[in-house]
Amino acid sequence: MNGQINVTPSAEGIAASIRAAGKGSAQEKGKSRGLPPVHLWNPPFCGDLDMRIARDGTWFYLGTPIGRKELVKLFSSILKLEDGKYFLVTPVEKVGITVDDAPFVAVDFTADGEGRDQVLTFTTQVEDVTVAGPDNPLRVVKDPETGEPSPYVHVRAGLEALIDRKSFYRLVDLGEDHDGWFGVWSSGTFFPIIPSSELAGL
Repeated sequence: MNGQINVTPSAEGIAASIRAAGKGSAQEKGKSRGLPPVHLWNPPFCGDLDMRIARDGTWFYLGTPIGRKELVKLFSSILKLEDGKYFLVTPVEKVGITVDDAPFVAVDFTADGEGRDQVLTFTTQVEDVTVAGPDNPLRVVKDPETGEPSPYVHVRAGLEALIDRKSFYRLVDLGEDHDGWFGVWSSGTFFPIIPSSELAGL
């Protein structure tokens, strides 16, 4: 009635909002880095954004890959999982996005120690670091048709990373048998990969 135009959410607007929020938060806390406090933000839902994270970790906006790594890292820092759906959240808006598999891909890991004392530390494609353990479990899902395993590691707040193929092969090399399962230890926890009886098919 008053000529006001409804503005649809855009990647540019979300990036500007989160940069502004990040500067304010950093100034208040005297810090220049750190993840935004997404868990404290509960803005209204503003609709779905034409943004998708492919299984290989590539981010797309309007059907085109986002080429700027710093922009992808910015968006990844405001990811939120609610009721099985993925959102980008700022202090003032929440928009839905599409995730083909997991929102992150673990592209590398380090292994310190051996056996039960081993600690596995994973790094994602957006440089998040997560230490596998009770709070960040590993899990392997087996495709019912092909039998192909898909391994995941928890990163934060319900968000997981798909462990890439080369890293998974390295994990298998570190594996051992425990209570009828073949798997790996990290931070004092054993994570099964496959029943020991099926090991030959891995």
